[in-house]
Amino acid sequence: MHAARFGAKAVIGIDASEGALDLARRNAARNGFELRCRFEAGNVFDLLKAQEGEGREYDCIILDPPSFVKRRKEVENAVRGYKEINLRAMKLLRPGGFLLTCSCSYHLSEGRFREILLDAARDVGRTLRLVTLRSQAKDHPVLLPLPETEYLKCAVLQML
Repeated sequence: MHAARFGAKAVIGIDASEGALDLARRNAARNGFELRCRFEAGNVFDLLKAQEGEGREYDCIILDPPSFVKRRKEVENAVRGYKEINLRAMKLLRPGGFLLTCSCSYHLSEGRFREILLDAARDVGRTLRLVTLRSQAKDHPVLLPLPETEYLKCAVLQML
């Protein structure tokens, strides 16, 4: 809704959950954006790959996947998943376009997240400019004795 509210001419939301998509459709209608927002059910990996094959391009892509890693021993599989989803999105961005990408995996450090993004950009032959790297908002407090409470990462990148 923020993208539509702040000027996006068209917004496409993709989610595997029909329930989440129904909520998104109702929210778009409540906010007067039903004509600019549409929502599709599907696997985002498959849809991004298909859109690359169709030659689609976007000015902005927002990735907010579920946690790809629940346990430390799953980190390497998660790294592959994060790299793949970001690589696919980067291939669809116009020069100058923006990628807003998130991770909610505690076991994936901020440094490793940045490495994944850099590796994906190298693989697609693009240069990234880091606009900002954020953590969680105040409604997700970080408790110093519980490091696992600091788990959200969000990078805003510009493809050059």
